[in-house]
Amino acid sequence: MSLRPYQQDAFDAAREWLTKTIDSCVIQAPTGAGKSHIIAAIADWIHHTSGKKHVLCIAPSAELVVQNHAKYLATDNPASIFSASAGSVSLRHPVVFGTPQTVKNKIRRFGDQFCAVILDEAHRITPTVKHIIEQLQQQNPYLRVIGLSATPYRLGSGYIYEYDEQERFVEQARNPYFTRLIYQIYERDLIAQGYLTEPLVGEINSDNYHTLDMQVNSRGQFDKADVDRAYHGHGRKTSGIVADIVAQAKDRKGVILFAATVRHAEEVLASLPTALSAIVTGETKRQEREKILEAFKAQQIKYLVNVAVLTTGFDAPHVDLIALLRATESVSLLQQMIGRGMRIAPGKQDCLVLDYAENIERHCPDGDLFAPEIKVGASSGGEAIPVKCPICKTVNQFTARKNDEGYELSEDGYFIDLAGEQVETEHGPMPSHFGRRCTGMLLGPNYMHQRCGHRWTVKTCPHCDEENDIAARYCTNCKAELVDPNEKLKLDFRAKKKDPTRIQCDRVINWTCRPTISRAGNETLRIDYTTEYRTFSVWLMPKSKHPKPMSEYLNFVEATDNGKNMPTTVMYQKEPSGFYRILGYDWPEDFEPS
Repeated sequence: MSLRPYQQDAFDAAREWLTKTIDSCVIQAPTGAGKSHIIAAIADWIHHTSGKKHVLCIAPSAELVVQNHAKYLATDNPASIFSASAGSVSLRHPVVFGTPQTVKNKIRRFGDQFCAVILDEAHRITPTVKHIIEQLQQQNPYLRVIGLSATPYRLGSGYIYEYDEQERFVEQARNPYFTRLIYQIYERDLIAQGYLTEPLVGEINSDNYHTLDMQVNSRGQFDKADVDRAYHGHGRKTSGIVADIVAQAKDRKGVILFAATVRHAEEVLASLPTALSAIVTGETKRQEREKILEAFKAQQIKYLVNVAVLTTGFDAPHVDLIALLRATESVSLLQQMIGRGMRIAPGKQDCLVLDYAENIERHCPDGDLFAPEIKVGASSGGEAIPVKCPICKTVNQFTARKNDEGYELSEDGYFIDLAGEQVETEHGPMPSHFGRRCTGMLLGPNYMHQRCGHRWTVKTCPHCDEENDIAARYCTNCKAELVDPNEKLKLDFRAKKKDPTRIQCDRVINWTCRPTISRAGNETLRIDYTTEYRTFSVWLMPKSKHPKPMSEYLNFVEATDNGKNMPTTVMYQKEPSGFYRILGYDWPEDFEPS
């Protein structure tokens, strides 16, 4: 399999990085750049360089798994598919392409043979994928993790890597999973070199959907009521928009229309030429969906309306018009939708992008489709929500808390249950936001304005009953200390136990000992400890020629009778390398102050 020059450069960057460090990394490659070829080259190199170790390649859908698997076969090497939805669950070959849920459900079958995980669509990393990686890292602490994405950023949390290509810290990133971006392929370069089709933003010759005032809820999604108002019940507007699309598609070969909801998609379809149009949604049965997509790829139909199912992994190079009839909260999703029309095809000059939902204005205010604004939300991941003060009636804008339980929000800023009652906690009613005090200003004595005193979370002074900010150490009224000394000792202890980089001594609940072979081929002894606070692994080297590893092994032998007796406690510390080191056995355990 031969690589294009930019694909070879990406592969070379990955090879250099994976050789010198176990830190995770990302390659940014736009839609249509051939990420599957880069994945195949990296997987093949890792397998042959690692002493025939196994490589797991994960993609979020069966379609992508099958596509990436097919590209790997071009290396003239076999590979397995491990995806129930793709019809195969096999580990026969050392390079395995799988979907997350199937791999997670059968992770015990993977053993300790895997040395690397390659993630396609890495911006969609989920708790399931993280769990898979953690399980494989327990088997192999030297596991390499590399991701590829056309859009390496996420709604609310920004970029998915901590450092860029120039090793500069990335400010627009919150808790990124990957350490560094090691290579970036630029869309403009590929367009100039003839590898991608240029997207052209077209003029709108009709009315458009008004979406800029749509509010985002605590889950980072547009509010359902706003969606209904923006798209539904506008039959004349929708038919006018579709008429404009049909007119502008006169000399186009393939048109994908992105609708907001199934109901909206059906309204759009009703205005399209019947014999040349079809609709695909999440409710479309698999066989029918495949039949429609094949007909579209064969250009038997020209217009394909869809709702959130053709944003990634769909390859129809002849598409030369993208119609955005839905607003998206996500920059990544906008890029993916436009990317459906950027693949090259015979006779294709460009791809017309018609935005009827103000997406480009929202995410690319300067009109540059390749330089969207990447924003990072507050630490909660929520957006600003209106909160009305029950005292002065000021409407504050506070960052929303996570709302995984799906509670309703009261006007005055609290979570409420199905009965309409405030959700209570041990600290009082649960605010729906991170605001502490109202920002409203009141006219006080002598016509002087002062800030409204209402607080959603308070710490009451035990001496004078004054309500203070939740983080206050001293009362604003009587100046008394608000932190009980004994409580402070308990808080300090709990903070220490959460930080494994500080020396800990825990009671051992369970352990396992088993011999293993290191990546370098040396005999090692792996001990998995489970304490009251965490589970971690330690590797000892019985035949090491270095004093420190040998001393650690001999201490273990003496304290456990060569692994026969589980120690009562272990004193340990997590080192900057990420590995744990045992400092002692059977010392008095750490106790919380009473």
